[in-house]
Order: sequence, then structure tokens, then C-alpha cells
Amino acid sequence: MIIRKENSNDFKTIYNVVKEAFASAEHSDGNEQDLVTELRKGKAYIPELSLVAEIDGNVVGHIMFTEAKVLDKTVLALAPLSVIPAYQSKGVGKALIKEGHRIAKNLGYCYSIVLGSAEYYPKMGYVPAENFGIKPPFDVPSENFMAYKLNDGEVKGIVKYADEFGI
Repeated sequence: MIIRKENSNDFKTIYNVVKEAFASAEHSDGNEQDLVTELRKGKAYIPELSLVAEIDGNVVGHIMFTEAKVLDKTVLALAPLSVIPAYQSKGVGKALIKEGHRIAKNLGYCYSIVLGSAEYYPKMGYVPAENFGIKPPFDVPSENFMAYKLNDGEVKGIVKYADEFGI
């Protein structure tokens, strides 16, 4: 498996990977693939943190981290993480998250936040964001709104997502 930065030649494939990955997801609005497209056009987009997983020359997974704010501090929002069904539960998502975290640490970000599965993300070191004083801008169970500490730094307050999220 190769984890690499996405490029413009990947965009159509990524669109389809995201769409396929969320087609049968328990929590999905069906627009995740369009969100990826819109996030790429926005100020919160970080090209170094939009990654694909390739197996045998085929893109089978994608992850995107974008900038979010907590008061005047910048954090990362992990969304979405997409792996086509045939490759789920085979370590692709884990590899994408680990590489994203490695790059994010090197870029100096302090936290990554995610709204997601209370079973999956804790395996990657995510804990309820409230443990760090980070709060969601919407009502959600604390076990589903999580954060991962990348570097030293303190952030407390309500997250402001990129406008493209519509939150």
C-alpha cells in the first residue's frame, strides 16, 4: 500500500471512492463526495493533508484534514475518511490516519478533531474532545466528538468548522 498526497488527476477517482465508501454508511447525508470537492476550493484546504491510499495502482481510500478554529487557534478537522467497501477492515483507514497525523505533527498542528464512530477512532488514539476542553458547535454525544493531540499546546472552546461544512 502506498499513501501519498492527492493530485488533480485523482479528483474524479476520489469523488467515486468517497461516494462508494459512504453509500452504505450508518451516518451519512450522501453528500460527502461533494463536500470534498467544495473543501478543496476553500481557505481551510491543506493539500499536504489530503491523502490517498493506493493498492496495485488503484486508489482505494482517501482522507482529508482541513483547518478549523477554536477561538483564535487553528486545529484540524478529520473529515471525511473514506475506504471503498472491498478494502474496509484491512488497515487502509488506519494507514491514512497515521500518515495524516505524522504530516500534521510536522506541520505544527496541535489537535485533530473528528466526529465519528466511538468504536473506530479510539483505536487510533482519539478521545472525547471535552477531555481537552474542545466542544462541538452542535449537540452530539461526547463519545462521538473526539480529539487527538498531535503536539503540545492548549486549546479550549467551541470548534468553528470551515464554511463548506455548513455548520
